[in-house]
Amino acid sequence: MERKYHIIVIGAGHAGCEASLACARLGLKTLIITLNVDSIARMSCNPAIGGIAKGQMVREIDALGGEMGKITDRAGLQFKTLNKSRGPAVWSPRAQCDKWLYSTLMSKSLQNQLNLDILQSEVTSLIVRNNKVCGVKILTNEIINAEAVIVATGTFLRGVIHLGKIHFNGGRFNEHQASYLSKSLTEDCGIKLGRFKTTTPPRINATSIDYSKILKQYGDEKPVPFSHFTEIEKWRKNLKQLSCWLTYTNKTTHRIVSDNLALSSINIGEVGSKSPRYCPAIEEKIERYPEKTSHHIFVEPEGYNTNEVYLNGLYTGLPFNLQQQMINSILGLENARVIRYGYAIEYDYSDPLQIKKTLETKTVENLFLSGQINGTTGYEEAASQGFIAGINAGLKILNTPPLILGRNESYIGILIDDITTKGMDEPYRMFTSRAEYRLSIRNDNADLRLMDTGRLIGLISDKVYEKFELYRNTLTHTYEGKRENLPTNDDLSPWSFEKINEEIYIYKKYRGYIEIQNKMANKVKKNEERRIPENFDYNKIESLSAETKQRLLKIRPQTMGQASRIHAIKPSDIAILTICLEKQRKEKKQRY
Repeated sequence: MERKYHIIVIGAGHAGCEASLACARLGLKTLIITLNVDSIARMSCNPAIGGIAKGQMVREIDALGGEMGKITDRAGLQFKTLNKSRGPAVWSPRAQCDKWLYSTLMSKSLQNQLNLDILQSEVTSLIVRNNKVCGVKILTNEIINAEAVIVATGTFLRGVIHLGKIHFNGGRFNEHQASYLSKSLTEDCGIKLGRFKTTTPPRINATSIDYSKILKQYGDEKPVPFSHFTEIEKWRKNLKQLSCWLTYTNKTTHRIVSDNLALSSINIGEVGSKSPRYCPAIEEKIERYPEKTSHHIFVEPEGYNTNEVYLNGLYTGLPFNLQQQMINSILGLENARVIRYGYAIEYDYSDPLQIKKTLETKTVENLFLSGQINGTTGYEEAASQGFIAGINAGLKILNTPPLILGRNESYIGILIDDITTKGMDEPYRMFTSRAEYRLSIRNDNADLRLMDTGRLIGLISDKVYEKFELYRNTLTHTYEGKRENLPTNDDLSPWSFEKINEEIYIYKKYRGYIEIQNKMANKVKKNEERRIPENFDYNKIESLSAETKQRLLKIRPQTMGQASRIHAIKPSDIAILTICLEKQRKEKKQRY
């Protein structure tokens, strides 16, 4: 019997989960294919969600109708708002999670979702006809038809694991690589692939740590959930927070690493295979900053029901025996016993200049790419892309305009604009410093910025939206001093007067700066949103240099704003392009 779906999602990591849930919730028959159903939403690196700028993205996914924030609140074992000593523009929520519980809860969410099927198999190729994806072929040679396909393969495309100088195929330790799909992406879809790599840290047994020698790190006394839909008081009452801990590397640690750099896997693999600049291996830290005598090592529990502890900051590609020596040189870890050693992994990625802002590829219609395949790093960056790819694949099938978030609206919009406009030569990670309007796109107001959009798309229910409107109206009345006949906290739940008071405090304190920023955003918006025809012939503009034409033809910017952010494009180029577009518009108007 022939199988047919509206949308097929390849990969069940953080990108694939958000993509498949978004598609299914839009009412479309969706299939998610994964190499291993026991590894759905696996937290293969740090078992934490959020952090600087990343926490903002999780709250944005939640406000639009995604899942990551809800699961984090249920699986989190410590919650902390980072940067609290600074201004609210950079306050960023972070949660240490029970990695096994997170994976179990997300897997259950997929299993319970209407319109969504899960299949354990490997996709060997994409079916493409007339430059349009029509389905996939799996390992058994069965063809499954679909109107759109989303590729969210993480580190699995031709993944190679490096342990010192030893290497073998794998997408994660003890998990198979995706062996075939890269060839299909290249040959059938015209996608150019490169290689990136990353490292993971060792995990040690909690019972072998001398906690008297290291510093205790507490969660917030009044933790804040990620999801706008979590009932905060009930959640706080039931939350059992675990402590994290802090220790440091020292001169002995650095000597062990420095003396054995030649044995590390961080500098091996294919030529040009770059690792993340902002999440470096300990070998890279010591090479890059020789003047530093110590580096932070955060000792973080991996779950409520395990003794495994994660050594955040000790990412490494050293051989096992040297990892053990390095760990035992650190204060409090002198007798630490390793449960899992760290390793490096190398994988295929696609230069994101090959995708549109909708995350659809430029070479094949209805083929979308999301997550680490687009050269990003981090669960939150992956989930954000998966969510947007899922929405836009669904909206395209439903013949509805796509969702493209602006830089002044969200961190998700900044992420997608950055990768599709600037490209990259190293894995991309989000920071608050990338946001020019960060005072207006804070973590606390994600609902006020984006919930209307989530409702318009169809991912926020009537019941939830009614509660949100009550909260928003109450916020307005309270700000204006109209305190008669206000609802109770029970009426507002899951929102609250605690949140209303915080929102008012922030706005009043920074109102002048926010108003200036909003004026700047509105000024930029006119030119930012001006569309460039998809088939616009840049070669006909004689006053543009050959290099400028080449860059514009390669990226094919969809708007003037996107064109202005392309690397090496000058303001004079944008002025020339504006004049030519206006001339074309007038000529077209005269013809009709």
